[in-house]
Amino acid sequence: MPPKLGIIAGNGELPGRIIEACKQTGRPFFVVAFKDQTLPETVTGNDIPHAWVRLGAGGQAVKCLRDAGIKELVLAGGIRRPKMSALRPDAWMARFFATHAAAMIGDDGLLSALVGVLERDEGFRVVGAESVLPDVLAAAGVYGVHAPDERALKDIERGIKAAREVGGKDVGQAAVVEQGRIIAVEGPEGTDAMLAWIARRRRGKGAKRRYGGGDQHQSAGGVLVKVKKPGQESRADLPAIGVSTVETVTEAGLAGIAIEAGGTLVIDREAVIEAADAAGLFVIGIPLAEEN
Repeated sequence: MPPKLGIIAGNGELPGRIIEACKQTGRPFFVVAFKDQTLPETVTGNDIPHAWVRLGAGGQAVKCLRDAGIKELVLAGGIRRPKMSALRPDAWMARFFATHAAAMIGDDGLLSALVGVLERDEGFRVVGAESVLPDVLAAAGVYGVHAPDERALKDIERGIKAAREVGGKDVGQAAVVEQGRIIAVEGPEGTDAMLAWIARRRRGKGAKRRYGGGDQHQSAGGVLVKVKKPGQESRADLPAIGVSTVETVTEAGLAGIAIEAGGTLVIDREAVIEAADAAGLFVIGIPLAEEN
């Protein structure tokens, strides 16, 4: 039996999936949930051992993990970065920020530094979500019944370059391209905020462009492309999609989603395929060469 797992739970669906996997395999676990970040339903129920801490209370989180006998950790889900004035760092977190001030510029730098501290200074072993959910990493190829047409494939190629460029600046992991034109790149606010902006913009114009595609059944234009950042710490904050991504892409009037095979998490693959098929969207995993 693997060691007891500590789950550092951010927002989104991933923490809940990891909890369910632990239950199904009988693996003991303990969850650290963050106030105003973790979805309350993630730790709802008497059979989910957990502690709520505020985001700036790093010392309290580490103590909870030690008291629970945790040796192995997984960082699951995103964290919305608050303003420093709202964070109110405790002594542990203040030391971390003082030592790793340069890493605070971007999310990946910050998370890489955090993984290092948790392993080197605190003695935990940090693992990726795929070690608990073996099928969570995106596979190459088309998911479901809908496939990108030639124009969409060209947009995907352009989107990969755009997403890698913004990722190289440690800002975001995604871009949206429509008919060869980059219409949005992900900022610190995240993918959902980017897609919501596109949805508002499209509603304002009152029109949707179409791809061709014969039997592809694509009702709108544009592709969401998500790839990991060049040289990214793969045990924290890999790009992810789930059913909610399909829903926001549909609301934004896009034709489909392209993700990096082996570098993106697909949360509940069958549900994602079912939702995409029903919405008339394509989802495709693209294998990419590593860039540093």
